[in-house]
Amino acid sequence: MKSVDTHLAEILDAVRPLDPAELDLDQALGAVLAESVASPVALPPFDNSAMDGYAVRAADVQAATGDAPVVLPVAADVAAGEHAPHAVAPGMVTRIMTGAPVPEGADAVVPVEWTDGGTAKVAIRRVPPPGNAIRRSGEDVRAGDVVLGPGAVLGPAQLGILAGVGRRVVRARPRPRVVVLSTGAELVDPGMPLGPGQIWESNSYTLVAAVRQAGGEAFRRSAVGDDPARFLETLHELLGEADAVITSGGISMGAYEPVKEALSPLGTVRFEKIAMQPGMPQGFGLVGDRQVPIFTLPGNPVSSYVSFMLYVRPALAKMRGLPAGPPATVTATTTRALRSPLGKRSFLRGVLEGERGAPTVAPVHGQGSHQLAALAGANALIVVPEDVAEVPEGTPVEVIPL
Repeated sequence: MKSVDTHLAEILDAVRPLDPAELDLDQALGAVLAESVASPVALPPFDNSAMDGYAVRAADVQAATGDAPVVLPVAADVAAGEHAPHAVAPGMVTRIMTGAPVPEGADAVVPVEWTDGGTAKVAIRRVPPPGNAIRRSGEDVRAGDVVLGPGAVLGPAQLGILAGVGRRVVRARPRPRVVVLSTGAELVDPGMPLGPGQIWESNSYTLVAAVRQAGGEAFRRSAVGDDPARFLETLHELLGEADAVITSGGISMGAYEPVKEALSPLGTVRFEKIAMQPGMPQGFGLVGDRQVPIFTLPGNPVSSYVSFMLYVRPALAKMRGLPAGPPATVTATTTRALRSPLGKRSFLRGVLEGERGAPTVAPVHGQGSHQLAALAGANALIVVPEDVAEVPEGTPVEVIPL
């Protein structure tokens, strides 16, 4: 059997990053930047008020107290977006709104809460330090500063700064479009009544969610039965819209394995046994004129999800232009003894606690590859190496947080 590490290495060697494209900011969430973006202007572009209040010369209000406020006339109002120049003369104040340009001559803003809120004249009850409540030009970004570089994942804050420096379109690697397809004549869509020998199809929901969580754009297709010709026809229909395809089921050693029967003759998809539990049967290859990666995962729900975490998620990272490799692990102490078959790397479902202190991990009850409820109660995979059959309670182990 092939090792887990070798199988992942071969997948990552075959997968290529998606080509960058010009993306509007409205479509760029989750994309990975493929250029450096510099600000053409300083941010803020001008000195402006951080609060609603009064622009003053600080020296004019040095005697202000709660019992003996300094009363000064209000010469003008300045609103956000104001274009006309304003100045504060000695012994005068200007009422100012948040974001409005600070008038010439003013060196502090008195928050309205420190005053009586007057409009013709104002009583100031506290002394502002020089520079109080003033956002200085360039204190966030100077003109010419690079605000984001290649490899930045575009989340809400990153999209905000791109808009803030005036960019509407950026060059970035888009989220991979991934089509998820389950196989099996026994599968019925959730919400439909079950007949004899049928089960509700769950793998595609798990895998679509996992793709989206991994930064991809996922599309679910209705499950196909056990007819290889029908599977191949459906696959060809999907290849034009996909950067990758994930299937579940139909790759084991028995009869009625439509994925294996349909793809084996192509010669571009390999079906192998991997030294792991759960998820021993695996398939991977490139299909179609565009050489679209296809991940053919086992049909058992837990096997399918574990396989995604080990192989598909790293591949999606590479397609996005991000560093890709085995899932990150943390070390935790097992609170119970563990057992694992020699010769296979086990990924036991567990509950990880105390990640910031002294982490511990406990295996969940129900380690079968079909036990989806046990997986739903886990938040980690406990890794037991191939050459270890028993792990005593209290032993440090490597854990993959989910």
